[in-house]
Amino acid sequence: MKNIAIIGASGYTGAELIRLIATHPGMRIAALAANSKAGQKMSAVFPFLRHLDLPELVTWEQIDFSAIDLCFCALPHKTSQEVISQLPKTLKIVDLSADFRLRDAAAYKTWYGNDHAALEMQEEAVYGLTEFYRDQIASARLVAGTGCNAATGQFTLRPLISAGVIGLDDIILDMKCAVSGAGRSLKENLLHAELSEGYNAYSVGGTHRHLGEFDQEFSLLAGREVRIQFTPHLLPVNRGILSTGYVSGDARTIHATLEKAYADEPFVQVLPFGQTPSTHDVRGSNFVHIGVTGDRIEGRAIVVTVLDNLCKGSSGQAVQNANLMLGLPETEGLMLAPLFP
Repeated sequence: MKNIAIIGASGYTGAELIRLIATHPGMRIAALAANSKAGQKMSAVFPFLRHLDLPELVTWEQIDFSAIDLCFCALPHKTSQEVISQLPKTLKIVDLSADFRLRDAAAYKTWYGNDHAALEMQEEAVYGLTEFYRDQIASARLVAGTGCNAATGQFTLRPLISAGVIGLDDIILDMKCAVSGAGRSLKENLLHAELSEGYNAYSVGGTHRHLGEFDQEFSLLAGREVRIQFTPHLLPVNRGILSTGYVSGDARTIHATLEKAYADEPFVQVLPFGQTPSTHDVRGSNFVHIGVTGDRIEGRAIVVTVLDNLCKGSSGQAVQNANLMLGLPETEGLMLAPLFP
């Protein structure tokens, strides 16, 4: 059994990590940190976990990392780099924040508004989109988990850009996102009375931070600058992301390209041509479902992709990466069926 520590265990992604690792046959939760709730039991913070025998919450400074095989860091950006830079240099780490996703320090400052305080570690980090960085992740010490929106968009577009079957100058991603993606901290606009029975766009006009990941990854794939149009929308639901991608290219070719790219991927399902998925189909799971249909306008196609933002978009992806880093089967602990209804 591999001993696991989770820093930031009192947030949504921390709780999701605990939910997944609790039944993982190769991992044991040895330490849980949440500085703001240190001294409390997890059953008090998250009653849905009260059936588990979990360590009491402590500050991260109190953890004996000499006994830890891998640490998940589920802290906000900026805080995460400050903590990780003080952890043992031999410790395997999967970071769920944005702090190590962008390879260019200037790009990080542009999108996140502050200088990076751990540049030497930023250079060491491997981007954590498992299906596309599998070999590098397996030998990495520090893996940077993707943004949940960024993961959804990349599952849609990476194979298509690599194969050259879509135009690169007219890509549009329209994304619908669950409220849990905003985190657990109190925000007025996320109160039930403010959020329910409504639906709104946010970060409109190219200001969403995950565009930094799209710019980095798509331009690297294409060998030229690629900038997409991307607008996220906030839904009054707890889990899930649905991305509708509008691209130019032959719809049947696009579908065949995605089928070929994901044929051997255990977590990515490409639906028969003309079918599109729902967030219901992947809720609570590590699966991605992708559907392709043609448009009435010749030479245009629509690609619909869904995943669970807390699982495949964050904590499930983190466990998938940790499996590789620890020499465990990649799918171990992650083949649970989606929740329905």
